[in-house]
Amino acid sequence: MDWTKAAEGFSAMGSEARLQVLRALIRAGSAGLTVGDIQTRTGMAPSTLAHHLKALAAGGVVEQEKQGRTVINRASYARLNALAQFILSECCADEALLAGALCGGSEAKEPADG
Repeated sequence: MDWTKAAEGFSAMGSEARLQVLRALIRAGSAGLTVGDIQTRTGMAPSTLAHHLKALAAGGVVEQEKQGRTVINRASYARLNALAQFILSECCADEALLAGALCGGSEAKEPADG
């Protein structure tokens, strides 16, 4: 994932209200939720919810599927996993470098007996 795509995804989640919507969708699982269901779970006004769903969908973290006159909203687990991998991909890398430097570039040695 490139920096631009990562920034778009993280930006889409950049408010408390959007995180509440996303969390409700994650809890719902692959079945997803209608707008009415999300409203019930979050207590958001319809126009506010529509605004946040649009931003979440634009960021790729929510997928929307029209079924007749109803729109089913689902968390995009693939996108969320990719964002998590992106942000965690270099987790603790500096610690490993520091440990290597402190140990003379090799693994730590067992202390000598006695």
